[in-house]
Amino acid sequence: MRMLEEFFPEFTEKLDEIDKLYAEKRMIDEKTYQFICFALSIKARSKPCVLKHFKGALEAGATVKELSYIFALVMREAAGADDCWTHDVIGDWKEILKGNISCSCEK
Repeated sequence: MRMLEEFFPEFTEKLDEIDKLYAEKRMIDEKTYQFICFALSIKARSKPCVLKHFKGALEAGATVKELSYIFALVMREAAGADDCWTHDVIGDWKEILKGNISCSCEK
């Protein structure tokens, strides 16, 4: 967020405030919090966040084996979700082939 820090510091300050609020109101332990953030970071494909929460989880007492399990879980669930979503989108493939379904992006 270097560009935002430079040109819209008020926004990044608000994000910092939200982070503080999360920490104050957190109802789960640190390790669980880091596990959730690690999983979300993988799905979001955020390298800095994956690294941050991998390290944070280790500091909270997680093992590499636990993190590997979460990594595998995210990959499996993401694959399942991607598979289900794609099947929903092209489920009427026979109608698509007949030309009875069009893409809204076509002009």
